[in-house]
Amino acid sequence: MASRGGGKGLTPYQGKRRCFGEFSCPKCDRSWVSANSWADMGQECQTCKINVYPHSQKKLEKPEGLDEVIDTSKNHPQHLCEKCKKLGRNCRGGNYY
Repeated sequence: MASRGGGKGLTPYQGKRRCFGEFSCPKCDRSWVSANSWADMGQECQTCKINVYPHSQKKLEKPEGLDEVIDTSKNHPQHLCEKCKKLGRNCRGGNYY
């Protein structure tokens, strides 16, 4: 996929930390959001099985005065996450480079 916004990467965000991403599959128009989005990494569409890069990304916001809270009731589908596949483990456990 081509660079976005004239930048040098595949995604809008080019930082080292995990961020919030918005995805939309160009093949089936399925949309989803993820708090496990990374620079230059996509997620696989559950329907089409193609890698999709986020069209929008933003810094994860921490509630004022509180540490970041991860909703552990939501399962992170590692088999669909390019970062997890690259690491060989769950990308959610920290800020891996």
